Amino acid sequence: QVQLVESGGGLVQAGGSLRLSCAASQTIFRLNAMGWYRQAPGKQRELVAIITSGGSTNYADFVKGRFTISRDNAKNTVYLQMNSLKPEDTAVYYCWISTNRSYWGQGTQVTVSS
Repeated sequence: QVQLVESGGGLVQAGGSLRLSCAASQTIFRLNAMGWYRQAPGKQRELVAIITSGGSTNYADFVKGRFTISRDNAKNTVYLQMNSLKPEDTAVYYCWISTNRSYWGQGTQVTVSS
């Protein structure tokens, strides 16, 4: 059973930066993709960014040019560098890994003050 541990959330002022990390408890076999989702209060969970096993990336329009997803295979870790943060980026951010099934992290709170 793969467990995902997220870190790096917190409170930041608008225009600031945060870096989220998500470490898997073991080597991921048959990896399809890794990514980040977010859920704001009263809203549905939405995709933020994905990186495939081949290294291709895809971003939601609302983060293009501001967020960067990357991974370190040796550390079984995926990152989300978030720059130029806006108050509307405030949400709980969830790490996600797809193999033969999906795994989710516990979520980390990101709060951006105006």
